[in-house]
Amino acid sequence: MTPLTEIIIDSGYADRVLSAQQLERLLSGSSARRYGLVNRALKAGELLQARRGLYVLAEKYRQHPLHQFVLAQQWMPGSYVSAETALSFHGWIPEGVHSVVSMTHGGKSMEFTHEVFGKFEFCRMTVKPACFLQAVARHELQYQVALVAEPMRALLDLVYLRKLEWQGLDYLLDGLRIDEEAIKSVPSSSMTMLLDVYKGKREQQFIEELLRELGHD
Repeated sequence: MTPLTEIIIDSGYADRVLSAQQLERLLSGSSARRYGLVNRALKAGELLQARRGLYVLAEKYRQHPLHQFVLAQQWMPGSYVSAETALSFHGWIPEGVHSVVSMTHGGKSMEFTHEVFGKFEFCRMTVKPACFLQAVARHELQYQVALVAEPMRALLDLVYLRKLEWQGLDYLLDGLRIDEEAIKSVPSSSMTMLLDVYKGKREQQFIEELLRELGHD
């Protein structure tokens, strides 16, 4: 085991996503020494570079596996997991998804693939002021924390991203394969609350039509 790996474990940071600044605080000595310790751990496969300036220990040195949602949160602070990814997480759609989709209110939309951790998408969205984290909840995942959209928010974010027009409840059940019992169990208040989030007419109409279809008008 390399010295850096031992330091990270002894410091209680084995399960964390570590920034370059955090590693700097853990290590003493010159910048050349710190660079050498990091480079040695990387070459040994004990430390993985998640992205420039972000590092994690390889799984064999962690107490708990790194969750993709947690990594996404660290890559883009202030973002939250949503759309198909959150719908699958909540069991609203049957299949797993191959990309972690997160929403962000700043910067540009971007996506990238990591050879170990998979594909990530960060989608910029515009909502009404102070509503970005409406219907978004904090989840503990394998002793780590990430923000995940509640199911109805995830569905409306998907409408926003894919520019989906209202095509009736059957389209949601058969086309998007949304679980019928799950969507029918959502209180009308959870849907009407989202009218205060989205600016676009498409999303507003989608919510109103869904309320009507479910008998909440």
